[in-house]
Amino acid sequence: MKKIITLIALFVVVISSAQTQFEQGMNKAFGLWKEGKNTEASALFERIAAAEKNSYLPNYYVALINATAVFTEKDKTKIDLLLTKAQDALDIELIKDQANSELYVMQALIYTGYVVADPMTNGMKYSGKVMEAYAKAKALDPNNPRAVFGEADYQLGGAKWTGVDTKPLCAQVDKSIELFNTFKPATPYAPKWGLDRALEIQKTCK
Repeated sequence: MKKIITLIALFVVVISSAQTQFEQGMNKAFGLWKEGKNTEASALFERIAAAEKNSYLPNYYVALINATAVFTEKDKTKIDLLLTKAQDALDIELIKDQANSELYVMQALIYTGYVVADPMTNGMKYSGKVMEAYAKAKALDPNNPRAVFGEADYQLGGAKWTGVDTKPLCAQVDKSIELFNTFKPATPYAPKWGLDRALEIQKTCK
């Protein structure tokens, strides 16, 4: 009996130790990202993803770091590398789970990166894919504030060229802010970004 209790105790220690390592790694990676050390943060999230295959979050953040870096990058070669890295990380998780709304929001963001990097070449190619990804995200979780806002934000960005009525889109921005305010992340590391951007867009919405 003592042996069984000892084995159970060891098992519990191993599990709690693994959780602690995951949490420590995630916290360190977030810290690097906050310091603007994108490459180091991305590399650490990749290492965590390799060790923690049951969580989609490390690869999700690899994708998020690299996709968002595109919006301030001018070098087209670097942009292609960033978007490829983002897509590769996302693909690993999409193969495992096609029912996660957040993954499709990330897919839309990556496609948006291609459009922003070269609107003339990629606008027609990727705009439909952006909208399709947001539609999937909303179908899986209609109350995902990032899906609701992202879809409206993308269309607002192109409104000056398409001439679409922005009032319904601005209403969706308002709706997303309500959803952000009531949103409860499933875990401490689950996605919760987007409110600041939504509030900025709300100020300019007409």
